[in-house]
Amino acid sequence: MVKKDDEKIDIGKRNFLKFLLAAGTVVAVGGALEPVFKYALSYEQEGLTSFPKIKVANINDLQVNSPITFNYPLENEPNYLVKLGQPAQGGIGPNSDIVAFSAICEHMGCIYHFETSLSPYGGPNVPGGHCPCHGSLYDYLEKAKVVGGPAPCPVPMVQLVLDSSTGDIYAVGMNPPTIYDHGTPCGTDVSADLTGGTPVSG
Repeated sequence: MVKKDDEKIDIGKRNFLKFLLAAGTVVAVGGALEPVFKYALSYEQEGLTSFPKIKVANINDLQVNSPITFNYPLENEPNYLVKLGQPAQGGIGPNSDIVAFSAICEHMGCIYHFETSLSPYGGPNVPGGHCPCHGSLYDYLEKAKVVGGPAPCPVPMVQLVLDSSTGDIYAVGMNPPTIYDHGTPCGTDVSADLTGGTPVSG
């Protein structure tokens, strides 16, 4: 017959062995998942702290006043890249006439249209953006300065880099103000542009 003291020892041994088994499982599973956690954390940190570099177009493919639409810095944020055929503030290329701006109106977040002239909409005879929602107008020759309508600030300009050896044009960042609905309205902290979606991949 087994004594009660022996039963207590056996139960204690069993509980200790169960604890060791559980601890070993946690360590093994945790070790296996470590690369996944590291990847997730590094991806989140990269997305939150730095703008991706992506190829948008090649300079040889651009035609005057024919915009190319691309998403940047997040997958759900459209922009227009356009060769204006005349020098523009902040423009790149041999003629300083290639610019890119967010396509999201700073007034209420509508997608505005690129127009070769804003004069039919009551603005100056310059290329730029016209928002069909409430009539905001942006002058692309002057960094999308507001020249009509209720928009409180210009649409953000995309920072572009031209690789002169290949003709490739890359988006590498955003200039203030912040994209509509990111951070403080018309704010200067462009890191807010990297929140609220999935960063594009180059």
